Amino acid sequence: MNVIIVAGTPGAGKTAVLLHVLKHLKEQNKHISAVKIDCLYTEDHLRFQKEGVPTLLGLSKDMCPDHFTIFNLGEMLEYAQGNNSDILIVETAGLCHRCAPYTINSLGVCVIDATTGPNTPLKVGPFLSTANVVAITKGDIISQAEREIFRERVLEMNPGCRIIETNGLTGKGTVELAGCFSEASDFSYEEEELRHNAPFSICTLCVGETKIHKKNHRGVLRHINGIQEYAGE
Repeated sequence: MNVIIVAGTPGAGKTAVLLHVLKHLKEQNKHISAVKIDCLYTEDHLRFQKEGVPTLLGLSKDMCPDHFTIFNLGEMLEYAQGNNSDILIVETAGLCHRCAPYTINSLGVCVIDATTGPNTPLKVGPFLSTANVVAITKGDIISQAEREIFRERVLEMNPGCRIIETNGLTGKGTVELAGCFSEASDFSYEEEELRHNAPFSICTLCVGETKIHKKNHRGVLRHINGIQEYAGE
């Protein structure tokens, strides 16, 4: 299975871009499952479901959405495997601009809004600097010069990334983005590690643990079903 982890600034257009990508992937006869992670409330999962994509919703509530995503990745994979999916797409919530949800063998996709200013790529941290693909949105409402400056700022932070200019309204760039999703590496949950330590809070992930299997984690952790909290010894 290919695992795609999509992160980005709040309001950048992650869901709108993904809806176009899902259509292209379905045209390629790909079997897809999606997971939508947010903090308190969202209806975006319903938009994925309307496209005929099985979608799991997770609300992190008072837990960092990155920690929530990493801790529950095993359940997400089981959900996708239960749907016989080729591709699992996980969209995480933009929150603290210090997000670091990508794993070594997932495809890390950063969606970032070009209208937020030329210095934004310098501020947002590892969810841009460790991404494989940076999808720049809303470039159509700024000047060519501003787009070029923004692109150069992205490359300063992540020289090896693939930049795709996308548009969540028209679908521009989403065929190319769908191609990246199809070419992602195979994923092994048992051996997988993060590319960068997650933001600090009050659990083992906060103190630098990079192994994602839940047997390695202790502290205050929230399960994806929202009912049970896990506190290891």
